[in-house]
Amino acid sequence: MALQHLTDEQVRTWTRAQKDEWWFKNVFRGDMAQLSLRSGLTGFFLGGILAATSLYIGAKTGISVGVGLTSVILAFAMFRLLNQMGWADDYTILENNCTQSIATAAGYVVTPLISSLVAYMLVVDRIIPWWQMMIWMVLSSITGVLVAFPMKRRFINEDQLPFPEGRACGVVLDSLYTGQGGEGLYKAALLAKVAGLAAFYQAIVSDGWMKLIQFKLLRMDQWAGMKEPWTFHERLDQYYYSWAVKADAWIPKIMGVDFRVLGLRLTLDVAMLGVGGLMGIAVATSCLLGAFVNFAVLAPIMINAGDIVQRVGPNGAVIPISRVEIVNQWSMWWGVAMMVAGSVTSLLAKPDIFTNAFKSLTNRNKNKDKGPDLLAHIEVPLWVSYIGVPVFGFLSAWTGHVFFGVPMMLALVSLPLILVLTVICTNSMALTSWTPTGALSKITQFTMGAIDRSNPASNLVPAGMTAEIASNAANLLSDIKPGYMLGGKPRHQAIGHVIGIFAGVLACVPLFFLLFVPKNAEGVRSTASIISDQFAMPAAVQWKGVAEIIANGLHSLPASALITMGVAAAAAVIIEVLRLVTRGKFPLSSVSIGLGVVLPPESTFAMWIGAMIFFVAAKVYKTPGTAGWRRWVDGCEPICAGLISGAALMGIGNAIVNVLI
Repeated sequence: MALQHLTDEQVRTWTRAQKDEWWFKNVFRGDMAQLSLRSGLTGFFLGGILAATSLYIGAKTGISVGVGLTSVILAFAMFRLLNQMGWADDYTILENNCTQSIATAAGYVVTPLISSLVAYMLVVDRIIPWWQMMIWMVLSSITGVLVAFPMKRRFINEDQLPFPEGRACGVVLDSLYTGQGGEGLYKAALLAKVAGLAAFYQAIVSDGWMKLIQFKLLRMDQWAGMKEPWTFHERLDQYYYSWAVKADAWIPKIMGVDFRVLGLRLTLDVAMLGVGGLMGIAVATSCLLGAFVNFAVLAPIMINAGDIVQRVGPNGAVIPISRVEIVNQWSMWWGVAMMVAGSVTSLLAKPDIFTNAFKSLTNRNKNKDKGPDLLAHIEVPLWVSYIGVPVFGFLSAWTGHVFFGVPMMLALVSLPLILVLTVICTNSMALTSWTPTGALSKITQFTMGAIDRSNPASNLVPAGMTAEIASNAANLLSDIKPGYMLGGKPRHQAIGHVIGIFAGVLACVPLFFLLFVPKNAEGVRSTASIISDQFAMPAAVQWKGVAEIIANGLHSLPASALITMGVAAAAAVIIEVLRLVTRGKFPLSSVSIGLGVVLPPESTFAMWIGAMIFFVAAKVYKTPGTAGWRRWVDGCEPICAGLISGAALMGIGNAIVNVLI
């Protein structure tokens, strides 16, 4: 069934009251189940599970993987199968829409756990208590929800802005429930099969699962005399290195530096294959270019020049040169410079984001009706935001002061700036599905840092609030767009978004401690374990780098780092200008090149392989409707979601098993 919408002329000439009346009479489905008990519970549990996968992938790549469409397909398939077995009524399209609102909110609320909060802990060398994390994240996220609703009637009801990502979700929902040929069940089956294969592979490369199966279940340590469980090496080159050591064979080096020291490993990471498939060949190639330039060219030069050296740790132990040391001692600076310069340039290249944002707050429809509000009974009352934003904004600032040491005056001063940047971010989401939270949060970070350079919390925590509030406001409105298209109640989606916030926080804060700051043999948690070869935390590295530049100044960096920062920033501006001039046809992304600098090169290569697989498949299977096109082109997202979710959930399970045994 074709989704109904207003014509461009109607959008331009009708008053908001006319548009509301048309929507209420032609689109609204007030008698259809929406935020029911089962859709709320389904969204809560799916959101928690998918948020855990988002945390896992974000810690590896610094990229927030959207989980909305994955939750749509899973919920559709689950209740369609239950209905066919006679165990439950089929899910309505609006129940599924509420479920995706909850799951999406859960997935995005974890962002501070891979960025600002982690950077704060690394800078001050202190683990934040779990309950402080939860309270601050919930307060900031709910503030974002409350900020969004005064803008909803303007952006969606009156201006009918596109919100491309939200519209795509609405189209997918409509096609699942009204399309022919069982496309929904096909995609769900494809996702499940791939997830199962990915989970099996992840199990055989995981020490915890193999120890559980071989030693605890099969008792192979007793009857077979095994000392260590067998695992398949995820790093495929380990098989060569094991043989080369025994045979005294050739070990690959660059300028005398071992490939392994540089992090140049060949790893089959199926989750990264899925991430690469979602990001596309252009972004993946840019990441690979950044990794190659940094680890294969610049790092060996700097090691030989003595700018990257072995260090002595606090306990007197020698810390050898490794990929993590290369990033922390030297390459982080030019990678961060490139990401910040690129993101700010791309933001400034779109002045309409700023002008349209403020027009949306100041313009008035000259013909706006003053009569009764036809939608008052289904919209969120504006008084909720007018009271809630000051209250929750103050509480967010107060917790930043009490928990993290942000001066109260600075915390309060940051609130108006946060609200302004949120409007800009939301308008960007409405027009492009791009949320420039990274670039906007840096504005807050530098502004607060200029006022107080001595305290890293003064710039990290308010900037983290900017990112959290802005992303929640923008994502809520993007979630409401498919609900508006399908005739849902905005109140239900707002409530669902809040449910998702709690689902994500409750699932991922405990998981954060399990994965990234486990207790050592003495029962002590340390920030030293947060960044590792498995979890590079590239987003946190970027936040930390900016905070350290603010605190220490550029003069504290090696001369070679300053030179490469300048070159990287200039290159980023040139690349973004070329992208602008060519209208996006220039194949490189400066932000992605910078991301490749702080990611493990083995991960960037795996992502590039994944992107290349789907790029080639799209070239081979060009004809819509054929079996190959259906599986590899139309099924790209279910396959990638299956790779990510299967590997991530099994990887999380491995950490749990290791703790238990």
